[in-house]
Amino acid sequence: MEGNITFEDFLKLDMRIGTIIEINDFPKARKPAYQLKIDFGSLGIKNSSAQITNLYTKEELLNKQVISVINFKPRQIANFMSECLVLGVYKDNNVVLLQASETIKNGTQVN
Repeated sequence: MEGNITFEDFLKLDMRIGTIIEINDFPKARKPAYQLKIDFGSLGIKNSSAQITNLYTKEELLNKQVISVINFKPRQIANFMSECLVLGVYKDNNVVLLQASETIKNGTQVN
């Protein structure tokens, strides 16, 4: 990892809990991915592209709560606009989603 950031830099990240409410295949993505719609409560519904097809089925993802960074600039991925970044960690070249251990109100800020 390069360089250190300040605590103030960290505070610029807006990480929130949201619930996946829709999952679609994303055949135009370069790597296998899903198109997700995530409900962040009063903050609205945001789209995300996630390369999580190896470990998660669409059925497993529906209604799953995830942690996402919601204040990145939207990013065009093929024909899809990704508006937030779902957080995960790599394990054996697959992404494992980060999530809360209990159900949390959508839109709750992670701090």
